[in-house]
Amino acid sequence: MFTGIIEETGRVESFVQGPASWRLCIAAKVVLQNLALGDSIAVNGCCLTVTKFDATHLEFDVLEETRRLTNFAAIGAGAKVNLERSLRFDGKVGGHFVSGHVDGLGQIEIFEPRGKDYYLKVRGPVGCGRYLVHKGSIAIDGISLTVAETEGDTMTVWLIPHTIEVTNLHAKRTGDPVNLEFDLLGKYVEKLTAHYPRPA
Repeated sequence: MFTGIIEETGRVESFVQGPASWRLCIAAKVVLQNLALGDSIAVNGCCLTVTKFDATHLEFDVLEETRRLTNFAAIGAGAKVNLERSLRFDGKVGGHFVSGHVDGLGQIEIFEPRGKDYYLKVRGPVGCGRYLVHKGSIAIDGISLTVAETEGDTMTVWLIPHTIEVTNLHAKRTGDPVNLEFDLLGKYVEKLTAHYPRPA
């Protein structure tokens, strides 16, 4: 479980296909502190298991399915990725509950400065609009953000300069893919209420 508050951006050193899986190596600093093999790290909002690390790098095995369903297919050596360690229950929860299980890919339609802030419009997968709530939460590349506007399967969020600086968003452009995770509570409510009989 994560909060969507990015701790640092790491740099992809390599992302290559091995005999058993894809192997992702990332250079990092903050998330290496007190790290142990088997720990969970959210990489662009996707929960991955640490399989190897040293003083400057950490590595993950990535399933072909994970690569296909996320924006990992678009990243290579030199790419910036958002990193967050899993939630500690003796710490602060500054965002919202993020599972690290990506629901689908979105595509940036508009990303531009407006005044001192930034305006980001993303189109999600077909049918995702049912999970989008005005002033609700959305995780975009693992970043906990507040939905400002919704229209069908599109959402817009406003970003402060600090968010641009400390995440990989400064490297994003119109047309880029982003990982989306919709609010977990909404998905549970949908599942539970689907079995209730509808009034006549």
